[in-house]
Amino acid sequence: MDAVDDPRVKKLVVKKSAQVAYTDGFWNNYLGRRIHTDPCPIVLLFPKEKTIKKYLDQKFNPMITATPVLRDLVDVTTSRKAGNRQDQKNFPGGFLSLVASNAPDNVKSTSAPVVAVEEPDDCNTNVFGQGDSIKLLEERAKTYDRRKVIFGGTPTVKGVSRVDESYKNSDQRKFYIPCHECGESHVLSWDNVRWDEDESRSHEVFGKIIPESAFYVCPHCTCVWNDNQKNRNVKNGVWVAEADFSGTAGFYINELYAPFPGSRFAILLTKYLEAKHKKEQGDDGDMIVFVNSTLGLSYEYETDSANEDELEAKALEYPEKSIPTGGLILTMGVDVQHDRLAVIIRAWGRGEESFLVYWGELAAQTACTDKNDAVWKELDTFLFGVYEHASGAGLRISATGIDSSDGATNDAVYHYVRSRKKLGAKIMAIKGDSENTKQASDREIVTPPRKVDVNSQTKASKYGLQVYIVGTQKAKDLISARLKLSGIGPGRMHNYKDVRSDYYAQVLSEIKAPSRRQLGKKVWQKKAGVRNEALDCEVYALHAARVLRIQLKKPADWDNIEANLKQVDLLSPITIPTQPDEKPSAGVSVKQAGESKSGGWGSLGQRAT
Repeated sequence: MDAVDDPRVKKLVVKKSAQVAYTDGFWNNYLGRRIHTDPCPIVLLFPKEKTIKKYLDQKFNPMITATPVLRDLVDVTTSRKAGNRQDQKNFPGGFLSLVASNAPDNVKSTSAPVVAVEEPDDCNTNVFGQGDSIKLLEERAKTYDRRKVIFGGTPTVKGVSRVDESYKNSDQRKFYIPCHECGESHVLSWDNVRWDEDESRSHEVFGKIIPESAFYVCPHCTCVWNDNQKNRNVKNGVWVAEADFSGTAGFYINELYAPFPGSRFAILLTKYLEAKHKKEQGDDGDMIVFVNSTLGLSYEYETDSANEDELEAKALEYPEKSIPTGGLILTMGVDVQHDRLAVIIRAWGRGEESFLVYWGELAAQTACTDKNDAVWKELDTFLFGVYEHASGAGLRISATGIDSSDGATNDAVYHYVRSRKKLGAKIMAIKGDSENTKQASDREIVTPPRKVDVNSQTKASKYGLQVYIVGTQKAKDLISARLKLSGIGPGRMHNYKDVRSDYYAQVLSEIKAPSRRQLGKKVWQKKAGVRNEALDCEVYALHAARVLRIQLKKPADWDNIEANLKQVDLLSPITIPTQPDEKPSAGVSVKQAGESKSGGWGSLGQRAT
């Protein structure tokens, strides 16, 4: 409370376990104080709409009703009186707006000097293609000098948790507790919980351990604390910052500090032993809950994914924008951001062995919403360029997938796809089905496209457009498995040594871990603070290859492709119309993108296919 009232603190982060009275003890007190003495617009973001109703019924409304000064300011008796709704409560000088992270219009529509997020790790990372709900909310407060952005939540998976990431970017305060014997202070930790054992016991879950014997040991003097002594010591604790302050105050606290009967050492030890027993049988669900909700820490999920050093060590010696011998078909994946286009070009061969041809980004001048932005002309040089094969022949891109999931940019993408769809390569507008739903998890990489131009009388329909929904969960499963493969042969994913340095981090930017929103089902989740455009582009390039059905090609098909490689005139220019209804204009050619000369192929370029 001292920190949130400090004018220097623009953002406050609480990384916490359950049972530490955060909502009642901190947030409701701060909210009530603002309504009473310093009213203003306030926005509170929840993961889902049903959590809003639960908060109102169990926390907010009882506080208002029980506090006379607030009862006179906020009417909670009806949802419509005085302009009130269930999701908005008015008071003199301001209002409280309660929004769900899956409602983009609500998140984006209200500006407020105070915005708060309940359980950030459970909030949507992409609200119907319009961006991260938390980032959208923070945008609503950035114009206020006296703004307060408040994060409070339990961390989930290590590397993915946004609570963790925000706490790392704070001054990292921890609650140091003095020992009643030696006077030395420390942060309460599960490592200091001890217990007695009975050699004659053989409990199915607890073994020889006696849960009711649990106690705490001071790490400085080994003095034993019981629950009552611990609670008295906690009253003398002080917050200590372990990092420099730069506008964000961060607090970490776990359930060991809680004085409640349900948080006694014996009960916590019982929960731990039961979770440990289940984990030993292959079910780590309860252990994840214990680490998150009791210790207030993110769970380090065990994974056998490739790492950056391994990928870099496997890189091959061939130039950017050139194709080794084994690559015979080119596809491209384009991820559309508001200020750039991310591009990956990949060459495919027998058994879906593939070679990275290009990874990079094209800067956009007008947030990619302008149909005539120069970035689209620049993309033409990649889409219609010629890339030099190790044999000396040239290859053009056969299929491209362009991300159209962002509502702010999809109109420009649709225009681009319509105006170029008859120029040779298969150009597709795509949307990644990456929402954490069962349907998304089970969706195949390629499914039949759906039409977005349904009115046959419109120009748009005349030049019709289909949108492909990409099964991103299964695509990432396949890519993750292939990244671990080494050597040459079917399924191997190769990259060139001079690839831009951020490629490795971005292609490994997600981990498959249990989802709290899908009752523990493992789904791909983006690591906090890491960009993932390269991984998305790889997914789109894979989807484009699967649309071409390269996984079904037989040896004779690949033999024919190799035989015909030098016989096709691939160097003739392609002309690009600027509008969907224009005919190609003579003399307007696209700059060739494949200007790199072959060389440095190493053993891979020499092998027979």
